Order: sequence, then C-alpha cells, then structure tokens
Amino acid sequence: MIQWMHQLSKSWVASLLMGGLALSFVVWGIADVFTGQSAGALATVGSTEISSDSFARTYRNFLRNQGQQMGMDLTPELAQKMGFDRAALQQMIDRTALDNTAARFGLTISDAELAQQVRAQPVFKGATGEFDHNVFLQAVQGAGYSEPAFLEEMRADQARAQLTTAMEAGFFLPDSYTRGLFRYVTEQRAVDYVIVSPESMGPVAPPSDDVLAGYIKAHPERFSTPEYREVEYAFIAPQDVTSLVTVTDKMIADEFKEHEANYNVPEKRDVEQIEFPNEADAKAAEARIKAGTPFEKVAEERKISAASLLLGTLSKADIPDAARADAIFALPLNQVSDPVKGALNGYVLFRVTKITPGIARTLDDSKAQIREQLALQLAGAKITDILNAYEDARSGGADIATAAKKVGMKVGHIKAVDKAGLAPGGEKIADLPADPEFLTTAFTAEVGEDNDPVAAKSGAYYALKVNGVTPAKLKPLDEVRADALAAWTAEEKSKALAVKAVALAAQAQKDGNLAAVAKELKVTVQQSPALSRNTNDTTFSADLITKLFEAAPGAIVQAPQGTGGNYIIARITGIVHPQNSGTEQMYAGGRGQISQQAALDLSAVLANASRTQQGVKVNQKLLQQVTGGAS
Repeated sequence: MIQWMHQLSKSWVASLLMGGLALSFVVWGIADVFTGQSAGALATVGSTEISSDSFARTYRNFLRNQGQQMGMDLTPELAQKMGFDRAALQQMIDRTALDNTAARFGLTISDAELAQQVRAQPVFKGATGEFDHNVFLQAVQGAGYSEPAFLEEMRADQARAQLTTAMEAGFFLPDSYTRGLFRYVTEQRAVDYVIVSPESMGPVAPPSDDVLAGYIKAHPERFSTPEYREVEYAFIAPQDVTSLVTVTDKMIADEFKEHEANYNVPEKRDVEQIEFPNEADAKAAEARIKAGTPFEKVAEERKISAASLLLGTLSKADIPDAARADAIFALPLNQVSDPVKGALNGYVLFRVTKITPGIARTLDDSKAQIREQLALQLAGAKITDILNAYEDARSGGADIATAAKKVGMKVGHIKAVDKAGLAPGGEKIADLPADPEFLTTAFTAEVGEDNDPVAAKSGAYYALKVNGVTPAKLKPLDEVRADALAAWTAEEKSKALAVKAVALAAQAQKDGNLAAVAKELKVTVQQSPALSRNTNDTTFSADLITKLFEAAPGAIVQAPQGTGGNYIIARITGIVHPQNSGTEQMYAGGRGQISQQAALDLSAVLANASRTQQGVKVNQKLLQQVTGGAS
C-alpha cells in the first residue's frame, strides 16, 4: 500500500529525539532542568538518583550508536557541540521519570516473563540460532553492564512499555484533520516542460593559470595530498594468549551441565495460524478444511494475507502459552489443529508446514566449542594482567616497543598512513590492526601523547603513540591541471546555465506558455506523468517538485533536473486529488500510521509531565567531568 503519510511521518519520527529534547527545554525552560546539585549523584529525578557511573555507561553507548549512524567518530568536544551530552541525559531523565511513574502504578513483569524477553532477543542467539548465555554475557559486558544490572534495566524497560502502551493503544486523530492531510499529501500535479542542457551553452573560455591556481587553493579537499601519520603501537588479542590459559575437563563438564540447553538445537516448526472471534466459527472452519477446503482459502476469506498467515519458525520455548505450544508440537505435518483458545481472546487454528528436527548434542559433541569459549573468557582475565604489566613498564620509563616485548604484546610501527589505511604510494598497510577504530584513534591522538590501551570490539586491546604528522598539502598545479580545469569548466558552465534558465523561465511566464522558449532551445515541449509531493527521480528533482507544489496553476518554475546537469522549465497544467476504489483503504491505513506517530508524541508529553511533577536536579560540574566538557 502507498505510504501516503511517508513525508510527514518520516520527519515526525526523525525529529522525535531532538524534537522531544527541544520541546522540554523550550516549554519548561532549560533552567528548570539544569539547576541545583545533588552531592552524591549526577542527576536526581524525584527521589531517584542517576549515578555518574550509570550515566557514563549510557552515554558511551549513546555516542557509539550515534557515531555508527553518522558514519563518524564522535570526540567528547564534538559530541558536546552537537548537544549529545544533554540529549543523552534528557533521555535518561525521561526514562527515570517514567520508571518512577510506572512503579507508582505498580507496573512490573515477572521473572519468567523477563527471562522469555531476554531469550527472544536476536542479539543474544548463538551459532545454533538459540539463546546462548555466553553470547548474552559478552554483549551485556561489552555494553558496560553486569548481568544483574542489565536484567534490572530490561525489567524497567518492560514496565515502562506497559505505561506508554496504555497511552498509545487505540489512539486516533480526528477524521477531519487527517482527511485534510490526506488531500495535501495525495495531491498530484501535471506539467508541460522543456529541458535546458549544457549543450545549449556556448564554450567557456579557458582560465589563466592564476585563476586555475586560485580555484585549486579554494578547493583544497579536492586537490591535496592526505594527512599522513607515523604510528607505533602495541597490540594483543584473546587468541594471542589462549595458549597461556588452562581449560580442564571439569570446567568443560561444569559449563555443559549449567548451560546444556544452549548446546542443544531444539526442534523447530513453521507454523501458520488463522484467528476467529469465537469457538463456533473456528470449529466450522476446521470442518470445512477437513472436508477439502484449502487452508489458504479460509485465510483469504478472513482477509488474512499470505505474509500474515505465517506465525513464524518456532521452537516450543518460543511459544509463551503452554496450551498453544502443546497443540502446535503435537500436530503431524500439514495437519490442522482443533480450535485453540487465543492468547488474548477468540480461537485459533494452527497448521505446521515444516518440521526441522532438533539436535541433542552430548558433552563430547560440544567439548571443542566449550573449550574455545572458556579459553577466550579466561584469556580476557590474562589480558588484564598483561595490560597491567604493560602499564607498569611504561610508568617505569620503557617505550612502547620495550614494554610490549617485555609482557608479550605484539609490536608494530607504521611510517606513514592516511585515514583510509593507505601508504603514500596508495597501497594498503599490510600489518594494520583490523579494528576499525584503530585509525580513528590514531587520527584524533595528539603527537607524542601517551595513550592508554584501548579496547576493540573484538576483545583485543591496543595502545598507540603518534610520533609525527605529515600535514595535507596542495598538489602542484601541473600535477592536477587536467582535473582542476575540468572541474572549473563544469562549475562555470553550470553557473551560466542557471542564469539562462532563470531568464528563460521569466520569458515563458511573460508569454504564458513554453512555445517560444522551446523554439529558441530547439527542443520539444514534453508532458509529465502525474507528479506527487514525494516524486524525486532523474528527471524531476526534489527541488523542482517543491517549487511545483508551492506555485499556482499556470505558473512557470525552473530548477535543476534530477541528474545530468540540466535544468527544467515547467508550467503547471493540472491539479487533481485522486479518487478510486482503493482511496478509502489507503486513507484508513495512512490515518492509522499518522495516529500512531501522534501517540508517540503523547508518550513524550507524559515523560515531560512526569519529569516536571517529580522535579529534576543536575550536578552540572559532574556532568562536565563525565562527558569531557569544559567548565
């Protein structure tokens, strides 16, 4: 179905984080939040304290996620300039305020429900596709949590979700409001247009060497060598020390006994379901299916699509309700179950279309895998000892190479490397550590500065020192003449073409049509297909579409074409609001989407109201210390 609220909902969702932050600061005032200090905490919401350690962990994860989304490394200074320190704290304050409200209402989840939620998370599944306790611990510890702290936070998340779901469920915006939006978003326009191409321009006189040299100087990012850095480093990975640790057969047996379920692969079934409002309808459908009516036909009659028919590929543990789990796993292949009571209401018919047998692995089957896992875990502790010894050696005056060799770390020296990991000759640096953050660290470190060992996502550690920097510098004119001349010529021609398009559009507006302009350009007037507000292709650019939907019927607009360096001059010839058999269905779906987005804003308002009611105090000095900001 056409996502008719795409533009509105996209901007609504994208601005939710920073928009919610701005809303609270504007409506309630930034001074209302950042006043006072709580001696033992970074922030206090009501009577609940947010410790500096808790915020530091949250802030690290926040910056890591933001950096990955932006494709860049966020230094403390840059993060502060972008307001990320306040954004992360605002999120944490809002969550704490909602947690307090949820606790006041007695909202929580049981240990069994919490365990099921954890086991269902894809990020905690191992190679077998099942929950793996070791993978879980590694992920949790990598995010800076202990297991109890993570489980407590996840429990709070679930309780908070109960609170916000109560706000959001069943909310709909008024019909008159959404119909106005619907007409706005689904409006279509048609135009007559001509294309003004660079070929319609005369040749551009070549520049003098002085002009070209000035152009190169004005665009150093295009015509400079990269910055190079000389780096020496020490490096150690868990695999480097597994030979130094001992994994006994008893340790393997104890691990297998404690987490035996993680090493077995349970039977899985592909399950389909059809839901019915009551048992009588379900029994009638069951009788029809047993009499020969296809299962898919019954689903189609109930307006259930093929995609919605599939419940999923499930193990018995994936199904929270025991009665439904027993019914599904008692079914023969391609047979239909008796009516089973639904999770909330109504009844369900199940069908199993595929059975993947489970694998019961013995201790002997799992020994090699467990030995490797335990060796890597023990290696982590060994690495800590090695890093402590390395730091002691460095504190005693040893340089990186001497200290690393003394404790058994690998040593490397790179004479010159750029941010892409290339040597001055353009070849890849062969012995560059594989961690993607290594180069980021190398290019943010100060020259000659001793850096503490940095943990890589792989579990490895490295310490580096930048011995020297070769700054980026402009290449000689003769070396880049051809590229610079081509770029300068293209820019000059583009500027002249833009001026010409504006003049021709003014002439067409005066004429009331495109005939004279088309004759001058020696092109034909073309007719567009129906254009919508989200049209953006190689012919009709977003810039042109914006102008077309802002102009009156009969108006002339001009803008760059989607690609190719051309310009388009267009005259609006028609405006329609489509009405067809699918319009109401499209409207209903879109109204649901935009209402859901509005409901999310209600949850943001609830968070702000909870925060204001409970009161917030922030220790600004401690915040600056934790985030690396200046006083």
